[in-house]
Amino acid sequence: MNSGQSSRGDILIVDDTPDNLHLLSAMLTEQGYEVRAVTNGATALMGAQAQAPDLILLDIIMPGMDGYEVCQKLKANPLTQDTPVIFISAINEAADIVKAFSVGGVDYITKPFKEAEVFARIRTHLSLHRMQVQLEAQNTRLQQAETELRRALEQEQRLNQRIEEMTALEERHRIARDIHDSLGHALVALNIQMETTLTLWKEVPDKAYDFLVEAKQSGSAALQAVRKSVSDLRTDPLQGQLLEQALTTLTQEFQQTTGIRPERQIDLSMPFSNSVNTVVYRIVQEGLTNICKYAEASSVRLNIQTTPAELLLTLQDNGNGFCVKESQTGFGLQGMRERVTALGGQLEIDSQPGAGCRITARFPRVNT
Repeated sequence: MNSGQSSRGDILIVDDTPDNLHLLSAMLTEQGYEVRAVTNGATALMGAQAQAPDLILLDIIMPGMDGYEVCQKLKANPLTQDTPVIFISAINEAADIVKAFSVGGVDYITKPFKEAEVFARIRTHLSLHRMQVQLEAQNTRLQQAETELRRALEQEQRLNQRIEEMTALEERHRIARDIHDSLGHALVALNIQMETTLTLWKEVPDKAYDFLVEAKQSGSAALQAVRKSVSDLRTDPLQGQLLEQALTTLTQEFQQTTGIRPERQIDLSMPFSNSVNTVVYRIVQEGLTNICKYAEASSVRLNIQTTPAELLLTLQDNGNGFCVKESQTGFGLQGMRERVTALGGQLEIDSQPGAGCRITARFPRVNT
């Protein structure tokens, strides 16, 4: 082999005839192959076990252990089972050739051989063997990548489930706080009305009766609000529906209550997580409730757009409006802000007395 030429492959030659060994070794060395030559099967098996060659040229007729047995032992050894074996023999009977292939040979060259034929077959089988090794390595990498991807997906699913659980827990805490606050305010107002009723009962019974009616109405409204909040606390707000279906139901109920048909433009073609969907639903629910109770509006518009980067929600009415600076915690605004902030979003309230109200919420798409 030329000193400056890199090896084209490691070839083990097994032949009990020294002349054949010398001839093949010289031919292959000249072509740039690294050659090992042995004269019997036992030595061939030990050499292949110590360092598996890229290809084996194997004679059939040898003393002690013939080529068929050598090939069978090579194929039974995990270290050498994938090494291609080319039989080179003077035997050219069909039955012997078939047996050579049946014990694991990949090719068969009859003696006397031609150099060009030997080189061509060696190149072919070395190339096939290398491609097989590369393919197996690639398959191994793909299996590892698949395993890692599956593990990452399972971890993401567990994380998303944990996020959903935390979001649901935070939502329950907000609703519980709302129940506490709204019930507290209602009870204070109810207590004032009842005290006034007691004060006026003897001297101005008609006026006392009016306060008693107002107290009854306040109590009924408070009880209804608490029941609704408790129901929200116990159930999934989307009730198993897709967000768009849930919003459709919500706006239909709003229309039945107020007679106002909201203008809707909803694009959810790029879905977001259930956590975001739940908060979007709650904001629209709270916003429509406020419009129904306080706005005296004649027009309502709901827009929801999804992009690869964010979900944008806009709810606008032309009603009474209010001073935002003076109502930081009123109309459910505090709960809205907490819900949006918890998901890394932004909430903007644009309203002035007599100029309606515009609620804008942005939710970034978070890649977990």
